[in-house]
Amino acid sequence: MNNNKYSLQYISQGSTSFEHIQNIGKVCEAGCRWVQLRLKDVSVLEHLETAQKVRAICDQYGAVFIVNDSIGIAAESKADGVHLGLDDANPKEARKILGENAIIGGTANIIEHCLQHVADGVDYIGLGPFRFTETKKKLSPTLGVSGYHDILDDLRTREITIPIIAIGGITVTDIATILQTGVSGIAVSGILSQTAENDLEELINEIMTIARSQRRIANSE
Repeated sequence: MNNNKYSLQYISQGSTSFEHIQNIGKVCEAGCRWVQLRLKDVSVLEHLETAQKVRAICDQYGAVFIVNDSIGIAAESKADGVHLGLDDANPKEARKILGENAIIGGTANIIEHCLQHVADGVDYIGLGPFRFTETKKKLSPTLGVSGYHDILDDLRTREITIPIIAIGGITVTDIATILQTGVSGIAVSGILSQTAENDLEELINEIMTIARSQRRIANSE
């Protein structure tokens, strides 16, 4: 999880399954190599068919593919893993079904969530939201930069080194400041979904360059 590939996760967005597939294709073509399919309010069949198409796209570009919430869809579509919300199945159950090599992520908002995820054996924690975002209906309290500092300092004090991915309402101008807190990467949705296709590669390169720069600074300290 320390590879630069994991500095940027795209959480899919779209008003239809087709738009999710389109957007995932665009961001993969532009250089993003970690995708989370976050598809809500569709039938199991539509969810699975969409996931299978996303699996093919990610295979084409060598991208990591995880499914939001659904362990069953992740298994059936041969995804690389699953991301579980606070009210979803236990990560231990996901591990039993998906296997030891699966990437299992968990959502967190406070230090207690992080500690529980560590005990449950997740591979990374999606910590947020950074600020208000309309992509989630039930939004936990926002953290801001100070919230990330506090939680990461607490984890370091406990000598816990699990990768932390910042999430929730992040804009390009936030990225350097957020990465300075010591998080391993960021997860974004809107800033990639809403960027014109001919500008996407430049934006993704900019984000990855910032991430590499911050990682070099952190490693030199």
